[in-house]
Amino acid sequence: MLQQVDWNSLPLEWSSFDLEFFSSGKRLWDYQQSALKNTIKLLWKYYDDFGGDKSKLFQWYRINGLQENFDIKLSKKNGKLSSLLEEHFEIKNGRIPYSNYINRMGFWMATGSGKTLVIIKLIYILKKLIKLELIPDGDILFLTPRDDLINQFKKILDEFNYSEREKIELRDLREYPEVKRIPGLYGKPIFYYRADNISDEQKEKIVDYKNYYNYGKWYVILDEAHKGDKEDSKRQHIYTILSKNGFLFNFSATFTDPQDIITTGFEFNLSNFIERGYGKHICLLEEEVKAFRDEEDFSDEAKQKVVLKSLLLLTYIKKFYEMAKKEDLKLYHNPLLLVLVNSVNEEDADLKLFLKEIEKIGKRQIKRKLFKKAKKELFIELKKSPKFMYEDENFSLNKNLLKSIKYKDVLKYVFNSETPGEMEISYRPSSKKEVLFKLKSADRHFALSKTGNLPTWLKNELDRFNVNHQFEEESHFERINNEDSPVNILIGSRAFYEGWDSNRPNIIMFINIGIGEKAKKFVLQSVGRGVRIEPIPNKRKRLLALYNDKELEEDLFNSLKDKIQPIETLFIIGTNKKALDTVIKELKREETTTEIKLFKNPATEKHTLLIPTYKTANYSLWQENRGAKFEITQQQLELLKYYVDYFEDDKVLLFTYEVEPKILKILRKTLNEPRKYYNEGEREFKNVELLTRQVLSYLKVVPEELDKFKELEDEIKHFEHIKIYFKDAKELVKKINIMKDYPQKNKELDDLFKIAKNRSEYDKKHKELEEYKIFEHKGIKLIIKHIAQHYYVPLLMSEEEKIDYLSHIIKTKSEAGFIKKLEEYLQEPNNKFSNFDWWFFSKLDETLDEVYIPYYDPEINRLSKFKPDFIFWLKKNDKYYIVFIDPKSIKFTSYEHKVNGYKRLFEENDKPKDFMFNTFKVNVFLFLNTDDVNKLSDNSYKKYWLDNIETFLEVITESN
Repeated sequence: MLQQVDWNSLPLEWSSFDLEFFSSGKRLWDYQQSALKNTIKLLWKYYDDFGGDKSKLFQWYRINGLQENFDIKLSKKNGKLSSLLEEHFEIKNGRIPYSNYINRMGFWMATGSGKTLVIIKLIYILKKLIKLELIPDGDILFLTPRDDLINQFKKILDEFNYSEREKIELRDLREYPEVKRIPGLYGKPIFYYRADNISDEQKEKIVDYKNYYNYGKWYVILDEAHKGDKEDSKRQHIYTILSKNGFLFNFSATFTDPQDIITTGFEFNLSNFIERGYGKHICLLEEEVKAFRDEEDFSDEAKQKVVLKSLLLLTYIKKFYEMAKKEDLKLYHNPLLLVLVNSVNEEDADLKLFLKEIEKIGKRQIKRKLFKKAKKELFIELKKSPKFMYEDENFSLNKNLLKSIKYKDVLKYVFNSETPGEMEISYRPSSKKEVLFKLKSADRHFALSKTGNLPTWLKNELDRFNVNHQFEEESHFERINNEDSPVNILIGSRAFYEGWDSNRPNIIMFINIGIGEKAKKFVLQSVGRGVRIEPIPNKRKRLLALYNDKELEEDLFNSLKDKIQPIETLFIIGTNKKALDTVIKELKREETTTEIKLFKNPATEKHTLLIPTYKTANYSLWQENRGAKFEITQQQLELLKYYVDYFEDDKVLLFTYEVEPKILKILRKTLNEPRKYYNEGEREFKNVELLTRQVLSYLKVVPEELDKFKELEDEIKHFEHIKIYFKDAKELVKKINIMKDYPQKNKELDDLFKIAKNRSEYDKKHKELEEYKIFEHKGIKLIIKHIAQHYYVPLLMSEEEKIDYLSHIIKTKSEAGFIKKLEEYLQEPNNKFSNFDWWFFSKLDETLDEVYIPYYDPEINRLSKFKPDFIFWLKKNDKYYIVFIDPKSIKFTSYEHKVNGYKRLFEENDKPKDFMFNTFKVNVFLFLNTDDVNKLSDNSYKKYWLDNIETFLEVITESN
C-alpha cells in the first residue's frame, strides 16, 4: 500500500526532513531511512489525504485486498475487559469494529538493526509535524518492557541531543500533571514508562491510564511491548485507548499476531537483514548438545566432545581473524563463543556441567583419541558445505587449516595460554554477578560468566578453586568489545539477551534452550544479537556488500575475500537442531515475495533507443523567465508581506528559519514586486510560519536543464524486478517463458497446420498456446502479451486495478485501455506505423525507472519528475522521434504543470525544438491520451491531448 504513495510527490513540508543525520558519529542506514519514509507516507495519507478519518484508512486496506475480519469480540467471561472497551468504543453486534484499531503502524525490524535510532528520529519528526500543525496536537509516549531498555534509550537519546539543536526532553509519565502546568525547556517533552506498569488501577509503580488519558490524543511508541494476545491482554487494549485519537507505532523483531503483521508498514526482519548484507551468515550445525539433557544418559566423554568441537571451531575462526589482522589491524572483531544455558544454580546446572568440561580441557584431562574424534566429526560436517539460512550460499571449509589444528592451538586461541593448567576464578566481592576464569599457567582470563549472582554450586565449591580477588572495579562484561578484552568465551543465561551490543559472537551454543515454545523469543533475540558485523569501523555490512556499494577499495577486498567467510559467519549449536531450525526459519514470511525477470526484446538491440538526460542549472527557478511562479492567495500574500516587514532585523528571521542572509534579501525583493514572482492560486497554508517556510523553500529551488541525449542502458529496469506475492510461481514463470517466444511458437503452429493430417492435433496445440496468455490467481486474471515492438517481452497486464499479487505491471484502467487501442490500431492494414523505418515503445514504471521530464510542482513546492506511462521511439530516414504518452482521464487537473515542464525544455515558440544526435535530427513530443478530446475545454493545452493512436503519428510527421 505504501509503495503506491510516491515519496517525491509528497508536499515539501512533509518530505524535507534530513532522514540520514542522527549524531556527529552516526548516520542512519538506507533501510532505517526507508522505515521513516514509510512512516511519513502513512501519516500524510491518514492525516492529510483522509483527514484523520479512521473509516477511510480502513477502507484503503479493504481496497487493497484485506478480507479477514479482525473485529474485537467482547466476551462475557472477561467482563472487566468488556467494560473497559465499552467505555471507549462503539459496540456493534457485540463487537468493536477493527477500524477503531487501524490508526497504527508496525516496524518489523531485526534485533541489531538499530530500532532505537529509528524511534528517536521518529519522535523528532512527530514533534516537527505537530509544531507545523500537519498532524493534530498530542503528547508522545515511549513504552518498553524493561528498565535496561529504558536506560539504553536514554543513553542513545543523549547522543542525539548532543548533536541536535532542537533537543528532545524526556520525562517520566508520572510527571505528566506537572509538565502540563510548566512547559519543558525544549518545547513538548516526551514521556516514557515501563510498558508492563500501565494498567487500569493505581499502585506504587503501576499507573492508572485514566489519569493520563487526555481524550486518547497520544502518539504511543511501543518497543517490544506488543506481546500478549490481542483478545485477552488488557494492556494491549489500553495502549489502543491511549492512542484512540492519536497514533500507535509498534516496533518489534518478532511479530506473530496477524493484526500486527497486516499493519506492518516497514519490514526488515532477520532474514532481510542478512540477505541485504547487514549481518553475519547464519550456519545451523547438525551437532546437538543432547549430552547435557537431564533426562538422557550421556557420558562425560560425550559432553566433552561437544565442548571440544565448539573450541576447535572457535580456534579455526580465530586463525582467520589473525590473517585478516595482518592486512589491517582495524579490521573485524575478535571472535567469541557465546554459551547460553538454561539453568545456573541447581546442583547439576547446565552452567556447572559446561564449566566442568572446560576445566578438564584446560588441564588436558582429555584423551588424545577424543580430541581427534571431535575434530574429525567437525571436519566431516563442515566439509559438506552446510547452506546458510536465508541465503543461496554455502559455507566453504579450508580443509588443511582445520586438519592442522592441535591442542596447543586451542590453548593459545581459547585459553590464552601456552601450557595446560588448573583453573582459577576472580570476582568482585561487592558484586558477584560476573565471574572470570583463567588458567594458572596464563596471565590473562579466557572466560566470563554473567549471571544474576554468584551461582550456589560455585559458592559451595570455592575451596577447590584458587580465588583471585584482584578484580578491577570496572565491569569486564561492559569491556567485552574492547580490543584488550581477553575474554574468548562468554557464558550466561537469559539475563542478557537484550540490552547489549557486540559484533564478537561467532558461535552461539544453546544448552537446554530452544526446545519449548517459551524459548522462541529468547532464541530469536540471541541470534539477532549474534549476527552484528563491522568489518571496517562504522561500516556495518559484510565485506562483499561494502565492496558492491563502493565503500571498499578493490585491492583490500581482493586481499581479504578468501580469508573472511568464517569471521562473517555465526555458527549455532543447539540442544535440538530441528526446534532451532523451525524457530529461526519462522522469521521468513509465510507468504514469500519472489522476484522474477521478464526479457529484453532482442529486436531492440539492433537499434538506437535514445533518452534525454539532465543537469542542474546554475540559477534558481525564480530567476528564470519561463520559470513557474509560487502560487498563493492574495490574502496570504499580503499576510506574508506584513509578517516579513514586521521583523525589521533579519537576525530574528535568520535564527527562526535557518536560511542564508541572501535568501532573505531575495524574499524581500520578491515581495516588493509580487506580480513578477507570484501567481494567484487557491492553496492556503495553515499558519504564517509554514507559509514563510514554503516561500523560502521555493526561492531555493534550482531547475534542471537538458544535458544531452544518450543511448538507453539500464534506465528502464522495472521488468527485471516483478514482485510476486504468493508461494508457488512455477506456473506463472512457465507461461511467461512460453510467451517470450510466442512468435516462434505461433510459426510452429502455422507450419503444423500446413502438414497436419487432421485438425484435432492443431486445435489441441492452438488451445494450449492460447491458454498460456492467461494466468489466474485469487479469481483475478493476468494477461500475458507478446507485442513485437515492446522493449521487453512479454507484457504483463491486468484489467482489474485491484490485483495485489504482482507489482510493476500494467494494471491501471487508462494504461490497459491504451494498450488495447494500440493493438487494435496495429491490426489495421494501412496503419501509419508502417511509414517508419522502425519503431519501438516501452511501459515506464514510476517507482523504478529513470526516464522522466523534470518540472516544478506548486502543489508540493519543489522540482518533481514526470514519468509518463509510455515512451515511443520512431525513426524515418534521418529524423528521430521520442514520444512520451501518458493516458489520463480529462478530470486529471495537475497535467498543466507537467506539460509546462515539457514545453520549457523541448519546445520553442510552441513548436518542438530540433536537437542533433550523431546524424539524427531529434524531436521530443508529449501527448496525454484520453477517451474523447471533445469533452475537453478549449484551452492552450488542448493540442497535447489525443484520443486515438493515429493522431500522434500524424502530428509528429507533420511537424517536419
